[in-house]
Amino acid sequence: MRTPFSLLAERVTVSDRVVRWAAFATLVMSVLVVVTGGAVRLTSSGLGCPTWPTCTGSSIATTPAMGIHGIIEFGNRMLTDVLCGVIGLAIIAARCAGPWRRSLTRLGWAQFWVTVSQAVLGGITVLTHLNPFVVACHFLASAVLILTALAMWQRSREGDGAPVRTVGRPVIQLSRLTIGVTAALIVVGTLVTGTGPHSGDGTEVKRMPFDWEKITQFHADFAMVTIGLALAMMFILLAVDAPAAPRRRAREFFVVLMSQAVIGFVQYFTHLPELLVGVHLLGAALVWVAVLRLHLALRTRPEVDALPRPANIEALAAV
Repeated sequence: MRTPFSLLAERVTVSDRVVRWAAFATLVMSVLVVVTGGAVRLTSSGLGCPTWPTCTGSSIATTPAMGIHGIIEFGNRMLTDVLCGVIGLAIIAARCAGPWRRSLTRLGWAQFWVTVSQAVLGGITVLTHLNPFVVACHFLASAVLILTALAMWQRSREGDGAPVRTVGRPVIQLSRLTIGVTAALIVVGTLVTGTGPHSGDGTEVKRMPFDWEKITQFHADFAMVTIGLALAMMFILLAVDAPAAPRRRAREFFVVLMSQAVIGFVQYFTHLPELLVGVHLLGAALVWVAVLRLHLALRTRPEVDALPRPANIEALAAV
């Protein structure tokens, strides 16, 4: 079936470099959405637009009477439109690449639908007056978006051959465990946020029914376990003489994780200043990126043309 995308691909061809940059742009935008979403909450602008999908009952945009909170919330909504535009450009670039790599366009469309789902969750967040559990799901949808964006960027920089492990299976399993614990760390972080004082609005907003001190300690315990796994990955990759790329990614993950831990302790002892909480949100996104990049560095995908041909094909070629 011919589509507008296929018709465009017949007339326009883009280079692999353009596809890589477009995919990288989606990753940058997905991280930026986390930061701006945090800014909405930390400036008490979560209900700056009191309804959804419009900003008010009669206007799709903010009004002067709504002040700075309306501008911040409406600006964050508009950033979702920008994100969709960047993802659309990445899909078009992937479709117009020569040769067409179907896996890249599928990852682009995956980002699009995750973004749509995230927008709907954002709307439900407003309609439920910043219910903390919905806010947590809204943030976790950003983690899924970052995962798909990173996957597309990674695929744009490698071949279409079958994955080839560069380390043993036990190291792969340890890496998967590290991803799981890091994901749990982020989930528990949303519980800390949902219990803490930054509700997203200046009025009284329902918070999660947890003891803030205990859930924060639980979050810190998970952080210590994650740091231990990061150290284990570093030493094991050195012990098995792994290639340079995974060893470099393991160091990056450890540095980002330790920086995040320091910021977390500082914000705790300084009573959660808004700026540090915002930096901690950015750090959570970067930790997630770092652990995923570490795992992806444990295998390679060669170009199809570079793969060795089976012996029976060689025999046929000789005949």
